[in-house]
Amino acid sequence: MQINIDLIRDASKELFGNIIRTPTIRSQYLSGAINADVFLKLENLQYTSSFKVRGAYVSIKRLQEKQKRMGVIAMSAGNHAQAVAWWAQKERVKATIVMPEQAPLSKVMKTKSLGAEVILKGRTLNESQTFVSELVHNKKLTLIHPYDDPNVVIGQGTLGLEIMDDIKNLELLVIPIGGGGLISGISIIAKSLNPNIKIFGVQTEKFPSMYNVIHKKDLEILGDTLADGIAVKRPGKITSEIIKDHVDEILLINEFELEKAISSLFENERVVAEGAGAAGVAAIMKNKDIFSGKKVGTVICGGNIDARLFASILNRKLLMDGRMTKVRIDIIDEPGMLARISNLIAKFGGNIIEIYHQRMFNDVPVKNAKIDAIIEALSVEHIASIIKALREDGFKVSEIMERS
Repeated sequence: MQINIDLIRDASKELFGNIIRTPTIRSQYLSGAINADVFLKLENLQYTSSFKVRGAYVSIKRLQEKQKRMGVIAMSAGNHAQAVAWWAQKERVKATIVMPEQAPLSKVMKTKSLGAEVILKGRTLNESQTFVSELVHNKKLTLIHPYDDPNVVIGQGTLGLEIMDDIKNLELLVIPIGGGGLISGISIIAKSLNPNIKIFGVQTEKFPSMYNVIHKKDLEILGDTLADGIAVKRPGKITSEIIKDHVDEILLINEFELEKAISSLFENERVVAEGAGAAGVAAIMKNKDIFSGKKVGTVICGGNIDARLFASILNRKLLMDGRMTKVRIDIIDEPGMLARISNLIAKFGGNIIEIYHQRMFNDVPVKNAKIDAIIEALSVEHIASIIKALREDGFKVSEIMERS
């Protein structure tokens, strides 16, 4: 099947009323930071918090009745899994989902809650593939591939129609790449409507699989990444050919840049993005020289981030910005001492995140103790003023948390 703009337009009509027409917003923060017009397509607000429902809908809707009776199977780290489970449940089709053993628990539980049978197999999607092939053969299931399927590419391409309609005179597009389904569909639309538009794909340095294909490189695939949604070792054959023809360049980002993008999206836009969802923003923040002065669009392609991981990223950002620290305070172990410290920190505008009363250290006299407190403040200078106030009140205080 030769995928083209007409096929994607037909799919868009099928999807009308069955998915959310997600908003596209101008990022005031990013636009100012890199001196450009930066727009965010918020597919994290889509059903199942990901763009994947588009391709899943088109694929399941176009199944023959016999295929629907036998059931479908998908392999996915989470977002495709939820999308297939979502539409399978609505279409009364039995769904079996094979997920990597390292898939985030939140994504596993959400997929199960949508009525799918979930099987954890392999460390990555590629390790799961042999097992999936066996189930397809033995149980006569229809595979809904996460990216290397024309219907999936067509479905994801409908997102491109919305972007091009929302952002007039768009000059650059920045799209995350895992297996390549999303960027394939979008690039076909974008290049058809504006042959001069530049399209950049984004991968992590730990999973540069499509980068290797396009640049004929052999960069190492390293393992775990925050962007588990685009952690694909071998990209699709269909998508690789489309990307060769339509995508201008692939940019690589590291894990710290991903963290920074996730926290920036939340702090500045109040947008919750998973690692893959923030990849485009990370690439824009890293490559200001490419995007400065341009009208730029990117897709926040997913918002399914584990709550504990999300909290950890935000706290790490506070630490890196100097707005959080851990102090150790030597005290005499007598009533009211903890309240005295707490009141003093509060008086100077600090917020105690956690506090520990340590009496059992070997180097602490029996009538003494140590207080370990994690303190949040407005800045490095604010933290310094709180520590100074504690010392002036007679406490011995030392910082025990390093800031980068």
